[in-house]
Amino acid sequence: MTKVQAKAEIFTMAFKSLSKKEKEVVIENFLDDPEFREDLIDVAVIEQRKGEKARPFREYLNERK
Repeated sequence: MTKVQAKAEIFTMAFKSLSKKEKEVVIENFLDDPEFREDLIDVAVIEQRKGEKARPFREYLNERK
């Protein structure tokens, strides 16, 4: 396990040990950060669109014109 993985595991265990209300406060704090919120939205969109067929970027640009 790498250092990064170990730190992530510790954070995950600590988060899971919190009460429901404490977890809500932590999540609210993360969502108050505009950059984190944007990253979270990006991850959600990527997960949602994983099954879609890829297409050339130029084709996409042409459709937007």
